[in-house]
Amino acid sequence: MIKFTVVTTHFLIITFLSVTLLAQQTEISLWQDGPPYSNEISEAEIISEGYRIQNISEATLSVFLPEKDISTNTAVIICPGGGYRIECFDKEGIKFAKWLNTLGIAGIVLKYRLPNKHSQIPLMDAQRAIRIVRFKAKEWDIDLTKIGIMGFSAGGHLASTAGTHFDYGNKNAKDPIERISCRPDFMILVYPVVTMKEDFTHRGSRRNLLGDNPKYELVKKFSNELNVSKDTPPTFLILSDDDKSVPAENSINFYLSLRKHKIPSEIHIFKRGGHGFGFGDKGMPVSEWTKLCERWLMEQELLK
Repeated sequence: MIKFTVVTTHFLIITFLSVTLLAQQTEISLWQDGPPYSNEISEAEIISEGYRIQNISEATLSVFLPEKDISTNTAVIICPGGGYRIECFDKEGIKFAKWLNTLGIAGIVLKYRLPNKHSQIPLMDAQRAIRIVRFKAKEWDIDLTKIGIMGFSAGGHLASTAGTHFDYGNKNAKDPIERISCRPDFMILVYPVVTMKEDFTHRGSRRNLLGDNPKYELVKKFSNELNVSKDTPPTFLILSDDDKSVPAENSINFYLSLRKHKIPSEIHIFKRGGHGFGFGDKGMPVSEWTKLCERWLMEQELLK
């Protein structure tokens, strides 16, 4: 049973919101028998206003399936952002799952364990999530070759890590889920943290993921622009030029690495939007990004 505490001046409103949101999807545990490693967070989960979650030590998938008559058999695993310190579960999770449903796409929100300076743990959860979606593909009416990953800010770092650090399953594993590939078929990265190198990284994300003084080998491993290969999946990138939290170089350098390896990719940089714009304020050009993403998904033959 997951422990949580709601902290807000509007306790009853947020409690009701939390129950309502949780009632609208199927939630499953990522690790039925417990994860292989602990992130050593013992405090209860805290859910604050805006459905921002702290102290996550149990990973789950919240599954939103589209109406069958519009299903495209495509799925997207969504990684909310929050600097690897919290997760913005509604703004960068549930709301986008429901948007994807309108396109006929299964939106599956990953509540990954916060690293607490255990760098491998979020990636372990993302890889497990991809394996589970493939394992459940028939049940959820999903094409095994149309499973992507989407991430915002630090969640974009996790998504891009999953897209550059993957395997095709351990055929000798006792757990049938672990025999399945964890390579995503495509990525959607929204104002993502990509690098852990000091010049352009988001320092809070780096500190929470890698610790205060990480060794160069660890920095290199999680600087995803350095880990693109010919097998990295096609990628859609969106960001704003005035982002003061995560410099544009994160996305630009990642795009250049994708281009170098001839990975079909697309990048859009809006003049204004700042960081964490989500869907974007109506009337601002950045709010058009979801239409660009929809067009890209169509070009990748992921929509009908």
